[in-house]
Order: sequence, then structure tokens, then C-alpha cells
Amino acid sequence: MGRNMQLHSDRGTQFTSGDYQRYLGSNRLVSSMSAVGHCGDNAACEGFFGMLKRERVHHRRYRTQDEARADLFEYIERFHNPRMRRRVAAQDQKLLAVL
Repeated sequence: MGRNMQLHSDRGTQFTSGDYQRYLGSNRLVSSMSAVGHCGDNAACEGFFGMLKRERVHHRRYRTQDEARADLFEYIERFHNPRMRRRVAAQDQKLLAVL
């Protein structure tokens, strides 16, 4: 069968409740949360998913879950990840120039 999927959230009571955690388990979802007091972890996740929605999801209408999955994979692997690699490489070059 398929593998479990991760669902990232903050540590709000609605996400840590027993009912919610049981729901995730019964739907083969694994909860992912930052440690208490580590809001930076959440900020990166929220930033990425906000950008994904703004740049891709809100501009499309998916007929099936498979179509959505394929489109999002395409966006992440062929657009987002290369863009981030270029950004990191540029930052590395700036840092090397300073040293």
C-alpha cells in the first residue's frame, strides 16, 4: 500500500488534540510540529506553502488528486528547487567575496 504523508502544523490545541491526532492516524497522515518555542521552523514551512499557493495552486483547478500531485511535484522540482539552488549559490558567492 501507499506510504504515510506528513502534515505540518503549529502546536495549536486544535492540532495537538487527541481527536485530531486520531483522525490523522486513521487517514494515514503523520503529524509534524516544531518544538515548543521554535517558531522559526514553522515560519519556513508557512512561507514555502504560502508561496506555493500564491504562485501555483490558486491559479489552477485540479480535477483529480493525482493531477494536483503531479502538478505540484512539477512546480517544486522544476521551478522552486532550481530557483532556491541559484539563490543559495548567489549568497555563497557574496559570502566568498567578503572573505
